[in-house]
Amino acid sequence: MMSKIDKAMRILLAGFCINLCLGILYAWSVFNKALVTDFGWSAADASSPYAIATITFSVCLLVAGILQDRMGPRKILILGTTLTGLGMIASGFVSSVLMLNITFGVITGAGIGFGYACLSPSAMKWFHSSKKGLVNGLIAAGFGLAAIYLAPLTSMLITQMGINTSFMILGVGVLVIAVPLACTITNPPAGYQPEAPKVKAGKPVKAIAPSCDMTWRAMLKTPQFYSLWVMYAFAASVGLMIIGNITNIASVQANLPNAVYLASILAVFNSGGRVAAGILSDKIGGVKTLLLAFILQGANMALFVTFQTEFTLIIGTAVAALGYGTLLAVFPSITAEYYGLKNYGTNYGVLYTSWGIGGAIGAAVVGYSMTQGSGYGLAYTISGAMMAVCIVLALVTKPVTQTESEALSTVKA
Repeated sequence: MMSKIDKAMRILLAGFCINLCLGILYAWSVFNKALVTDFGWSAADASSPYAIATITFSVCLLVAGILQDRMGPRKILILGTTLTGLGMIASGFVSSVLMLNITFGVITGAGIGFGYACLSPSAMKWFHSSKKGLVNGLIAAGFGLAAIYLAPLTSMLITQMGINTSFMILGVGVLVIAVPLACTITNPPAGYQPEAPKVKAGKPVKAIAPSCDMTWRAMLKTPQFYSLWVMYAFAASVGLMIIGNITNIASVQANLPNAVYLASILAVFNSGGRVAAGILSDKIGGVKTLLLAFILQGANMALFVTFQTEFTLIIGTAVAALGYGTLLAVFPSITAEYYGLKNYGTNYGVLYTSWGIGGAIGAAVVGYSMTQGSGYGLAYTISGAMMAVCIVLALVTKPVTQTESEALSTVKA
C-alpha cells in the first residue's frame, strides 16, 4: 500500500499537471493574432474574450474557494476542469464575438477559476507547514509553464487545422488529461498529521508557530490583511503591465518589432520565480521574501526606461517576471500562515481580488502614460512609486500574533 507521503507527492504532481492544462489561458495571444488575421476581427474584438475570461476567473476563484472549503476539492475541481474543456470545445463551433465571449470568456474562464482555486489548499494540507512555500511554488509554476508548450502547440494547430478545430482539440485534451487527474485530488483524512521534515544530526528542528483558523470576516478585522491586499495589488499591477506590453515596449524602446521570444522568457522566469520564491519563503519567511522581490522590482522599474538594447530588455523582462512570479507563490503561503488552512480557499479568494484590481491599475497606468505623450516613461515612474509603497508595507507588516488569532478565531463567517 502506498504511504501517505506517497499520496502527498501524487496530489502535488497531479495539481502541477492540472495547472499545465488550465494554463490554456496563456494560449490566447496566439488565438488573438489568428482571429485578427484569419477572421478579420478588430484588435478590440479579438481581445474581449480574454479580458472577460480573466474577470470571470477572478470572480469564480473566490466562489470556488468558498465551495471547496465546504465540499472538499474533488467535486469543484472536476467541475472546473470539465467547464474548461467544454468551453474550449464550444468555442470551436462559434464565429461571432458575442458567442466567443460566452464560450471562452465565461465558460472557460469560470472553469479555470474553479480549478485553480482547489489545488493549493488541498496540496498544502498533505505537507508539513514548513513546506507551504515550496508546495505553492510548484503548484503555481504549472500554470506559468503552460505558456511554454501551449503557445507553439496552438500556433501549429491553427496553421495546420484552423482556429475552430484548434479550439476543439485543445478542449478535448483538457477533458482527457485534466478531468481524470481532478478525480485523484482529495483532502487528507481527519486527524492526518504530515511528517515533519528530517534534519541533520545536531541541528534543531525549525519551530513553526501554530496558526488559528480564521473566517474571512475575522481576517478582515486584521490590519495585516489590508497591508497584504495593497502589496498584492500594486506589485501585481507592475508585473502584469510588463507582461501585457513587453512586445510593444521592445518595439518602441529598442526597435525590436518581432521580439515575441520575450514572452517565452517571461514564462520561464515567471515559473522559476514561483518555485525559487516558494523555497526561499520557507527558509526566511514570506514577508522577507516579498521585500527582496519588491526591492528588485522597484530598481528594475527605475531603470526600465534605459533598457534600449536587446540584451538589457531581456534582463529587465527576466527580473519583472521573477518579481511577478514571487507573488503567486508567497501570498498563498502567507494567507495560510496568518489565517490557517481550514478556511484558506475563501480567505485567499478574498485576498486574490487584489490581483484583479492590480491588472486594472496596470492597464490604467499605461493608458494614462500614453495620453500624456511620454510613452512608457511615466508608467515606469508610477510603477516605481507603487513598489516603494510595497517596500514600506513589507517593512512594517508583522505576522498575526497568537493572541490576535485566538481572539478572532471565533468570529463566524
